[in-house]
Amino acid sequence: MIICLTGPTGVGKTKLSIMLAHKYNAIIIGADATQVYQELDIGSAKIKEEEKEGVPHFLIDIKSPKESYTVYDYQKDLRDLLAKYKNQNIIITGGTGLYITAGLYDYKFSERYNNDYSSYTNEELYAMCKEIDENIDIHLNNRRRLENYLNKKDKKIVEPKLLYDNVIFIGLTTDRDILYKRINERVEEMFQEGLVEEVKDLYQKYPTSRILHSAIGYKEIIAYLENKISLDAAKELIKKNSRHYAKRQYTWFNNKMHIQFFQTNFNDFNKTYEEVIKYIEKETNC
Repeated sequence: MIICLTGPTGVGKTKLSIMLAHKYNAIIIGADATQVYQELDIGSAKIKEEEKEGVPHFLIDIKSPKESYTVYDYQKDLRDLLAKYKNQNIIITGGTGLYITAGLYDYKFSERYNNDYSSYTNEELYAMCKEIDENIDIHLNNRRRLENYLNKKDKKIVEPKLLYDNVIFIGLTTDRDILYKRINERVEEMFQEGLVEEVKDLYQKYPTSRILHSAIGYKEIIAYLENKISLDAAKELIKKNSRHYAKRQYTWFNNKMHIQFFQTNFNDFNKTYEEVIKYIEKETNC
């Protein structure tokens, strides 16, 4: 049995994954594009060693920040693990929807053109993308994503097929106001735990690291270290970017996967756990 546990940041995925792992004697495989990197601990909300409670974890802390790790790499690594541990129960948990889709579905990497769009404005690029897909979810100011989308050779939207017949998709969710409040509180906790010091140390060691300059919680602090913004501005930007990321996560989950969502009961998490167990046993006829 493969349990895919996902949802936006801050809804309790880590806690539930450990509880389910104990229940089903399962291993856990991460699905987080930042947590694959060593030393990026506080900013990625990486599970602490004591929180693992002895449960084997994979695809966490596998790469140096100076190395590159792509969705193609994740696809291969995940499928290798699924083959290796095919006789065990497996929990895949994380919020990087593209990783999950690429690993579990017949996800093809499109060929790309290499057209030069430098003479086009963002508005023109956005309009070109909208002509291809009216519902495209790319922000007008995200020029890199707009150009990447236009350079895909095959823009036809084809729903990929699930490659594994024993997958149960579970999502945790909560009301938007509660989620945003939890995200803001989590950012405050990260600062208290030493996020600035973590980023400062990593930036000194790996000044050209791609992940440091792109991951939420790291790129904003680097902007502060480079005297581009104040520390308070960096903190507020992390909160804002995290909230926007959560919104994009929901869009991906709802459009790319067939997930059964459960409302997280933060006052009595055992109730959430019991609801999920009941659903799993129903789906597996246990």
